[in-house]
Amino acid sequence: MISKESVAHVAGLAKLAFTDDELQQYTNQLDEILNMVAQLETVDTTDVPVTTQSIHLENVMREDVAHNDTKIADLLANVPTKKGTLIQVPSIIDKEDD
Repeated sequence: MISKESVAHVAGLAKLAFTDDELQQYTNQLDEILNMVAQLETVDTTDVPVTTQSIHLENVMREDVAHNDTKIADLLANVPTKKGTLIQVPSIIDKEDD
């Protein structure tokens, strides 16, 4: 059984303040929860297979395969300035010495 002092200590760590009635209520509730967990620990799950999903999931997406079928000239058709096959952009870093 969990003690009222343990619940008060954890509440203090969480910076929570409870009245004595609330502390007693939460102590009772936590005790019930811990009893349920203890009850679950007694269940024999030796032959139960491990499950990570309750329903079977399968990937319905296509494989992610890279295709390079676009011509570079088409890619650079709307670029304002370019240098060879590179796109020129305005400088954002000052080259001045501070």
